[in-house]
Amino acid sequence: MSKPHNEFVATAIAVFTISDHRDASNDSSGDYLREAVIDAGHQVIAQAIVGDNRYLIRAAVSDWVARDDVQVVLVNGGTGFNLNNSTPEALLPLFDREIEGFGELFRMMSYEEIGSATLQSRAVAGMANQTLIFAMPGSTSACRSAWEGIIRDQLDARTRPCNFISHVKKA
Repeated sequence: MSKPHNEFVATAIAVFTISDHRDASNDSSGDYLREAVIDAGHQVIAQAIVGDNRYLIRAAVSDWVARDDVQVVLVNGGTGFNLNNSTPEALLPLFDREIEGFGELFRMMSYEEIGSATLQSRAVAGMANQTLIFAMPGSTSACRSAWEGIIRDQLDARTRPCNFISHVKKA
């Protein structure tokens, strides 16, 4: 006898763009993530853009993690190897648990698209206060790869054999 599949559970998501050059008029990656989240049946309850400053990044994500109504934070940008990129340094101290496999899987998928340049991707993910945080590169194609290849299925309670829905706080 097979196990019945769970029903879809919509999650409350914040979309966060890290960039010294983008604003609301040209945030194609943030716009893509917002639209993809909504198309998948989830709710975007916050969206913001900040410059690549580890303390501003950490403060904003900390605020969302502390809120009862944010279950997932999708961060795009600031994950490259450039000295100005500080997203991983901002987020890693916040994690109660790191999801090591996210970065590994993202780089494996990215290798198919950009070859060995994927070594410079420092995509990270983790859990803080029962809030999932996924940080990916800021290009729209990288956001699409991360969302469609990894995150979307892991935010769907019907994904077998496991997904992250049972681990996030109840909104």
